[in-house]
Amino acid sequence: MLWRRIRGLAAGLLLAMLLGACTTGRNTQPPPSTAASTSPRSSPPAGAQPQPTPRTVGSFTLSATGDLLVHDAVAQQAKRYGAKTGTAYDFRPMLAPVQGALTAADLAVCHLETPLSPDDRHVSGYPTFNTPPELADAIRAAGYGSCSVASNHAMDQGPRGVAATLGALDRVGVGHAGTARSAAEATRPEIHLVNGIRAGLLAYTYGLNGGDTRPAGQRWLVNFISPRRILADARAAKRAGAQFVAVSLHWGTQYQVAPTAEQRALARTLLASPDIDLLIGSHAHVVQPVERIGDKYVLYGLGNFLSNESPRCCPAATQDGVIALVDVQRRGGRFVAVRVRYTPTWVELGTYRVLPVAAALDNPATPARERAALTASWRRTVAAVSLLGRRAGAARPDHQPRSITR
Repeated sequence: MLWRRIRGLAAGLLLAMLLGACTTGRNTQPPPSTAASTSPRSSPPAGAQPQPTPRTVGSFTLSATGDLLVHDAVAQQAKRYGAKTGTAYDFRPMLAPVQGALTAADLAVCHLETPLSPDDRHVSGYPTFNTPPELADAIRAAGYGSCSVASNHAMDQGPRGVAATLGALDRVGVGHAGTARSAAEATRPEIHLVNGIRAGLLAYTYGLNGGDTRPAGQRWLVNFISPRRILADARAAKRAGAQFVAVSLHWGTQYQVAPTAEQRALARTLLASPDIDLLIGSHAHVVQPVERIGDKYVLYGLGNFLSNESPRCCPAATQDGVIALVDVQRRGGRFVAVRVRYTPTWVELGTYRVLPVAAALDNPATPARERAALTASWRRTVAAVSLLGRRAGAARPDHQPRSITR
């Protein structure tokens, strides 16, 4: 990972960075699933992970993933892993299969949907989340450099939950965007220096569960979507030195693959600005399409990256996600997202390992029943990403499984 986090430097070298998250509506707490084998049978074979793309001068690759949504069953499995490794909770085995795909990028950005507990006490899942802070260690170990934390669950544990979440990410050296512990922090730009390029991120959510629960005088705790606010923040980020600005949006309709009219209208409004270069969406819990608007991209929704949602409670597509790989290059006097690739993922219930679908299908040890589910997941994800046809801008899977023809 060739990135370096820079926060709160002197006035001329500041940059903005923030992101978004998701979950509400008719989500019922999914039932616990039967524990699956933790054997390496579904792990990607050696050499199957995406390899780092050769870099040209003035380029970098940003990767982004969907919702990290720790339901009760996911936390309980992390507790079982922790009993074997000597920690209260251990989420690292869940993200280990995708570590190679994440570290193939220069900067990997997660979407942390739920607040983190300060001390492993009162851990809870849906509807009011309080996630073990050991998730931050797994995020760091998997190769992430930053997380968006603006979501409808961001205030599930109130202002103390916001502080605990950012403190846990600070402890492991992972950047964060979309919430703040103080008014000063909310206005402080953040820069990621990636291959010598200053990459800025902004993050916003459509709202919070139960309405606007931000205390009076503390609206800075969580960023809400407002076109005027986003455009102003992006302009400030560019003035502070950002050369490429991505905006994360917690938006859309849950379990709906097609973007809403409101999503598409907001995407056009934001991407018309010279200060915004990429949009990254979350909240729908299913993969949504990619669209190219002019020479910029919007990734409407990246699905669930880690959760207990499945056909037991929700659409089958809630087990699907993608690792989006956005290749950024200098074009003339600015940096442009020139290509979008993606790695489809699928959550293996029981173990809650996040499996790269193509690598798992190419692994001869993958059992037939799981192979059928993986094949169905692949087809759903590819169909969702390309739903808008030519407007998808030639977004393609990074690796094609041998068992599936194009």
